[in-house]
Amino acid sequence: MPRLIDPLDGDAIDVDELVVLLDDHPFDVRDEDSFAEAGPLLARLGRNPTFLADLAIAELKERCARQQAVSGYGAQVFLIRPPNGRYALRANFWPAQGDAAVRASGTAPFFYDFAHDHNFPFLTYGYLGPGYWSDYYLFDGDPDALPGDPARLRFDERSRLEPGKLMLYRAHRDVHVQLPPDAFSVSLNILGYDPAQAWRSQYRFDIGADTIAEALTTAPSEALATLAVRFGGGNGRDLAEHLAAAHPAVRMRRTALDALAGDAADADGRAAVWQRAADDPDQAVARHARSQLQRLRSGA
Repeated sequence: MPRLIDPLDGDAIDVDELVVLLDDHPFDVRDEDSFAEAGPLLARLGRNPTFLADLAIAELKERCARQQAVSGYGAQVFLIRPPNGRYALRANFWPAQGDAAVRASGTAPFFYDFAHDHNFPFLTYGYLGPGYWSDYYLFDGDPDALPGDPARLRFDERSRLEPGKLMLYRAHRDVHVQLPPDAFSVSLNILGYDPAQAWRSQYRFDIGADTIAEALTTAPSEALATLAVRFGGGNGRDLAEHLAAAHPAVRMRRTALDALAGDAADADGRAAVWQRAADDPDQAVARHARSQLQRLRSGA
């Protein structure tokens, strides 16, 4: 399960005070112990029983203009502070199975029964209500894994994020299947930010098959690379060839290869793209190319 952290003692603080403390704290989100040290600061915000209601009332008075301007999340998330290059602050709402929101829209919008990991670390604190349940698994994360690869998940336990409980979800390590709480609940998060995380895949898992079902993340430049190949003529293909050969991120290299193969005139042209990459020095790229070549030859 995620790492349990002692919330320690400390008086309640408001959001502005938390931001000052975090900005003055030299934590490193790439270092588990360092990031965990910020957890008790989140707990101090969690001891403030009114701050979130005050923020919500202020937003409603402005017809949620600020949330619409800065938040890319859905209605489940209240963005307390947008990303600043080191962290972001948010509150998550977790309706119960019988609540109106779930009756109206089902469980999917709240990511219940959805086995997944995260490509960034985050701290979480049980703020309101009994807390959502989770089935927790451990995953020896491979950021370059492919859909269909064995996951080799190890079940840990089922537990809930009770009020006052403080945990650190570790990137590519903690997998969970969230389940509705017994009553409406709220959690608070500090999301760690690392510039490299855009190139690390978040996964959905098939628990029954113990496999990686799909990768959930796409960097904006991946879509642009595909667009360049499809509509950019020779310049676009030349750029994709360069990206496929030299980009430092494996996922972009695979994306560029996919785009080049997809733009090939026929099956022989697609096979030529995959054949060239099948012996790439990077084993993740080569494995992807061989997998696609096998699919092409089998007619899949």
